[in-house]
Amino acid sequence: MQENQPLWTPTEDGIENSPIHAFMQRCNGDFGLALKGFEDLHAWSIADRESFWSALWNFCGVKGERGADILLNGDRMLEARFFPEARLNFAENLLSGGGPGDAVIFRGEDKVEDRWSWDRLRALVSQLQQGFRALGIGEGDRVAAMMPNMPETIAAMLAATSIGAIWSSCSPDFGEQGVLDRFGQIAPKLFIACDAYWYNGKLQDVKSKVANVAKSLGVPTIVVHYAGDAEEVARETVGGKTLAEFIAPYEPKQIDFVQLPFAHPVYILFSSGTTGVPKCIVHSAGGTLLQHLKEHRLHCGLQPGDKLFYFTTCGWMMWNWLASGLASGATLCLFDGSPFAPDGNVLFDYAAEEKFAIFGTSAKYIDAVRKSGLTPRTSHDLSSLRLITSTGSPLSPEGFAFVYEGIKEDVQLASISGGTDIVSCFVLGNPLQPVWRGEIQGAGLGLAVDVWNDEGKPVRQEKGELVCTKAFPSMPVMFWNDPDGAKYRAAYFERFDNVWCHGDFAEWTEHGGLIIHGRSDATLNPGGVRIGTAEIYNQVEQMEEVVEALCIGQDWDDDVRVVLFVRLAAGVVLTEDLVKAIKTRIRVGASPRHVPAKIIAVADIPRTKSGKIVELAVREVVHGRPVKNQEALANPEALKLFAGLEELKL
Repeated sequence: MQENQPLWTPTEDGIENSPIHAFMQRCNGDFGLALKGFEDLHAWSIADRESFWSALWNFCGVKGERGADILLNGDRMLEARFFPEARLNFAENLLSGGGPGDAVIFRGEDKVEDRWSWDRLRALVSQLQQGFRALGIGEGDRVAAMMPNMPETIAAMLAATSIGAIWSSCSPDFGEQGVLDRFGQIAPKLFIACDAYWYNGKLQDVKSKVANVAKSLGVPTIVVHYAGDAEEVARETVGGKTLAEFIAPYEPKQIDFVQLPFAHPVYILFSSGTTGVPKCIVHSAGGTLLQHLKEHRLHCGLQPGDKLFYFTTCGWMMWNWLASGLASGATLCLFDGSPFAPDGNVLFDYAAEEKFAIFGTSAKYIDAVRKSGLTPRTSHDLSSLRLITSTGSPLSPEGFAFVYEGIKEDVQLASISGGTDIVSCFVLGNPLQPVWRGEIQGAGLGLAVDVWNDEGKPVRQEKGELVCTKAFPSMPVMFWNDPDGAKYRAAYFERFDNVWCHGDFAEWTEHGGLIIHGRSDATLNPGGVRIGTAEIYNQVEQMEEVVEALCIGQDWDDDVRVVLFVRLAAGVVLTEDLVKAIKTRIRVGASPRHVPAKIIAVADIPRTKSGKIVELAVREVVHGRPVKNQEALANPEALKLFAGLEELKL
């Protein structure tokens, strides 16, 4: 495979038959344009955002009243309003199909298989909607779910959003405190949980966690049967009912879709919790819908009837992204559990048997398959697969090469990047341009993405901050419990005035693509899963043996590993038993993904004069990079303790 040649190039037939080509031709006709390729289309989508987003609404057949105005205050990021007169319902647009055809296919490791027709999905949505209303749930109320990635979760989300309630979810592997750190902030009117789940071939019990979370939230709870005894869990949960009990009084009927403003909240997603409890990021129904339709239809080429798969949990925004595939008439292929249970073939078996058109996963998964020695290209029929997407962390050049050498030669590989903050992507693939080793193909349509240096100047083929210089529909509506918007402004707009600064360290390439070099803040990213250090501290620092802790991500083996430094109480030694106890505490209290790869005892931890520990400074020292502004530290000498540690070389 030659370094100076693209890994994949679209064919003329592929281009001409793609939805993005059809969209471009329609825009040429409607607006008197002469757009010839993706670069032209992207430039126009930024120069004339009103026409672009209006054309996208029409092309994708959004159900609702669009209104005359498309964009107000477009030059002011925080005051911009897209489709201010529009009325629509998020769930109505996702429930685009009907009849006996597959809407959702589910596999829970190798333990459970299920298929849901559009009619079956609609029936449960109707029953849940009636039940939600009987509880008094309506516009703006929150429904919180600790659920596996299964069909009932999709149905519950659709039922909630059909009446204007706001959906929020996490996965059942979160620790009790991790769940309450999220849902406790948003005061839901209803809690939904599973009775148990499978992971790595083992049955995971959640009975006490469900009961304790429900008691703390003080709201009715629906227990969904999956892998355990739903009736027993419901009996032991105050206000608990099984899903079967909850819907029993209601016969399926036509769903009532409440028409709401474009900016009406649809989801609350959570930040990683790096500096405290996670921030609650509120996303709009219209912005989320339109952005996902754009990414699915134009960037991914999703067509009605296509099988769309993403390996995700309900605690990651890629679940929300996956669910929106219904709006394009796609069949969602859901998976819950370990992608290596019973072995590394499980997802490729699923892809071959169901004939996935799009296979979405993480960079870490691709690397794990590569290291396992599997070669799905020779062991599985992946002829239906036309697009592989990778996100969660930057995909290494070796990962790019392996996709073509080990998985499929003739496939578009789209490394994508965005996040919880925008419930979508800033940069991703497109079917009109080649794929180059190690590079994301380009910026999203309608998004004025750029790379700026510290002085706020655009740079080319030089590392800098990923920014977006113009407003876009999927910006958050607000942060929950942030009445004056101070947290929202601080998160994205403190670095550059009136410009979204995303916190990614990025670089344009000579091909017009991008490389993401990682987060430019302290968020940890092992295996492509965003982890907040505060969630680890909340567990560790409750242990009497640990006085203080500091956590960083160390670049390691084409990935990032979590390293936890601990300052121990007087007389305490970091024995193997204590290391095991710390890891167990983190695994149970936060999640298995939070468990550090290394735990190292240190005599002191550097902090600012106001007492804040300085993760970024420690990370720089560990990687042999200079640390600026050491005069801001109360104990700068502590930084020297982290330089050249032998434990960090193992």
